[in-house]
Amino acid sequence: MSSWFEKAQQFGKSFMLPIAILPAAGLLLGIGGALSNPNTVKAYPLLNISMLQNIFTLMSAAGNIVFQNLAVIFAVGVAIGLAKKDKGTAALSAMLGFLILNASMNGLLIISNSLVAEKEMINAGQSLVLGIQTVETGVFGGIITGVMTALLHNRFNNIALPTYLGFFGGSRFVPIITSLSSMILGVVIFFTWPTIQDGIYLVGGVVDKTGAVGTFFFGFILRLLGPFGLHHIFYLPFWQTALGGTLEVKGHLVQGTQNIFFAQLGDPDITKFYSGISRYMSGRFITMMFGLCGAAFAIYQTAKPDRKKVVGGLMLSAALTSFLTGITEPLEFSFLFVAPILYLIHAFLDGLAFMMADIFNITIGQTFSGGFIDYLLFGVLQGNAKTNFLLVLPIGVIWFLIYYFIFKYLIVKFNFKTPGREDESMIDEVDPSERAVTIIKGLGEAENIDTVDCCATRLRITLKDSALIDESMIMTTGAKGIIQKGNGIQIIYGPHVTNIKNDIEVLLSSN
Repeated sequence: MSSWFEKAQQFGKSFMLPIAILPAAGLLLGIGGALSNPNTVKAYPLLNISMLQNIFTLMSAAGNIVFQNLAVIFAVGVAIGLAKKDKGTAALSAMLGFLILNASMNGLLIISNSLVAEKEMINAGQSLVLGIQTVETGVFGGIITGVMTALLHNRFNNIALPTYLGFFGGSRFVPIITSLSSMILGVVIFFTWPTIQDGIYLVGGVVDKTGAVGTFFFGFILRLLGPFGLHHIFYLPFWQTALGGTLEVKGHLVQGTQNIFFAQLGDPDITKFYSGISRYMSGRFITMMFGLCGAAFAIYQTAKPDRKKVVGGLMLSAALTSFLTGITEPLEFSFLFVAPILYLIHAFLDGLAFMMADIFNITIGQTFSGGFIDYLLFGVLQGNAKTNFLLVLPIGVIWFLIYYFIFKYLIVKFNFKTPGREDESMIDEVDPSERAVTIIKGLGEAENIDTVDCCATRLRITLKDSALIDESMIMTTGAKGIIQKGNGIQIIYGPHVTNIKNDIEVLLSSN
């Protein structure tokens, strides 16, 4: 089980690099697409300025190209995330492998006389990928290529060949073996993908037939996986593959809820966004903008009088982070470890929030999470007719009150040691300049650290010997919590975790 967690942790964090690209691309597409939409310009004549419209068009084009090429972005990003070292070679090899994979399938389409005209590609399960007419595998094709490349890279990047072939040894061998393997992978996918695709459609159909109940379990399970950092593995197939639905938009077959939303975002003829958005996305706004803010207020209200000022600052910061950006870990981890039952209730209420969004057909898309920034761009600016964004407000107020009263009652009833109610004094934190050094010491020194990476809010570390970890020392560095399973360690800090990771890597590289 511990070994599985370590592998799942590494697989989950490999998604973070391509996922981290989406907010910037989404902002460009959201602002540019919304403000250059003819219907928006008609409603707000002040926008009808040539220079402004040119800028919005450029922004829309820049954001749109990212979502059109997510498969290759995931191929490169996953390879970088899973490669243990020499990540540049892994990235180049993944790009090469992805091109050869699709070129191989193009060759098989030619051999089998299966190429169709562009207007017929959707029905034939084909598409243009980087100018190559190939089998439509979507993001799955990129992820498979990235995983294969990383496995080959980690296995062969130190290979020693005979002297007369020495030039092609080491990291130079990786692109070679990846090229050959990608040809084989292309043949395998070509003949097996129709069956795989049928299976995906079948699973997606089962999820769809469960209606609002299925939506509840999607949100509930998604939230339960959050503390383990495995939620990316769960929701990504719904957002980026046919599991989340397939729709023709402006003559192109689009797979995955998020991809469908952003494809529709640039279509002025759309009057209502895809219904799958209400199932797999919109419920987040209810929880992240309102529900968790109610929990934060309850924690503040139940803090001891002499600690309310400190706890108030902590909760305000965590609540604002959740409200504005949808990043919830700093708030969730303030009660997860001291009162797991509160987190279970939180997961249940989050599932209900997803269910409510589905029932009321709230279709607000998102780039990364369900905060006010995405709510404004992909809800308010798109209009209530398309998104039903106004319904989030009354439901959100109710959710705020539900969270507040439930959390306040249970904290007092069971005397949970949430922030400000601890028996001992708060942990004295080390100076930020000593943070990276202290973390390394707490992990058993540099020689005990195998890999270091991070996601949006947490360090993801693989150790050689987890028995050497000193959790009390690590908690003095401002950590909100620690999750340990075998040699896989996750340390929750918050949105500034990238800076912490960089500081650690600098120290490790100097040893």
